[in-house]
Amino acid sequence: MSTIAETASRGQARHRMRIDGWRWGGRIFLVFMLLYTALPMIWMLITSIKSGFAAMQFPPQWWPDQPTLASYQKLLDPQNSVGQDFLRFFWNSLFVSTATTILSVIVAVPAAYAFSRFTFPGRNFLFFAVLLRNMFPAVIFLVPLFILMRAIGLVNTHGSLVLTYLTFGLPLAIWLLKGFYDNIPVQLEQAARIDGATRLQAFLLIVMPLSAPGIIATAIYSFIGAWNEYIYAYTFLSKNEQLTLPVGIQRFFSENTTDFPGLMAASFMMSVPVVVLFLVLQRYFVRALTEGAVKH
Repeated sequence: MSTIAETASRGQARHRMRIDGWRWGGRIFLVFMLLYTALPMIWMLITSIKSGFAAMQFPPQWWPDQPTLASYQKLLDPQNSVGQDFLRFFWNSLFVSTATTILSVIVAVPAAYAFSRFTFPGRNFLFFAVLLRNMFPAVIFLVPLFILMRAIGLVNTHGSLVLTYLTFGLPLAIWLLKGFYDNIPVQLEQAARIDGATRLQAFLLIVMPLSAPGIIATAIYSFIGAWNEYIYAYTFLSKNEQLTLPVGIQRFFSENTTDFPGLMAASFMMSVPVVVLFLVLQRYFVRALTEGAVKH
């Protein structure tokens, strides 16, 4: 009996060691990924508070002897040309991203609900056809969309970007929300209908509050995609007053020199809204992904 107990005890010890090994391996991997994602942001921030000379030193100066916020003051000062351009680019990006987000949610919510709740001819084909767009790289659609926008007179307007970004964001938004609606029991709507509510009232009063995490996740995805997009903004916009931030910050490059502290300051300020938005709303994003992917 003692031999059996000792064998079982050793087996449990080995099992705990294997579990602890995987656990510590996971922790080490998470630390590595954190450093991998955080170090570029930290280096960007450090470079932005350097002088132009310190930013060009080799070997690099890891921490400036005289930190300065001159680059940020220049970017946020509307009295100089650099500040005027940066603030204009910032508001252009904010307008395009917000408009894209609002329209994506307005279109994706009823479309996803229809795919989830209604049965109609070609339903499955249409649903998977929606995702067909995301099978191809964005550059393939560049020339056709530019020709289309020129034909309808939207080149050099923010409307061309909003319409284009909708073609990118809507497929995944509809797919994400459809999975989320599938996990909301239809019996809740049926109970509301029995109590006298119309289908629209049941949708607005029952389904919409329950699907808030999915809608928020869709909004985050649409906003980040529109905020960071470069290729189409660079192609469709040529007027300085219409440029968005991803295109506008290339103005810090010139033929003879590059303002690296100003470029890093602009890049850091461009990253802040997206990072803050995701950190504030990340619990909704994670909940939408998990509940939309698992069938209860």
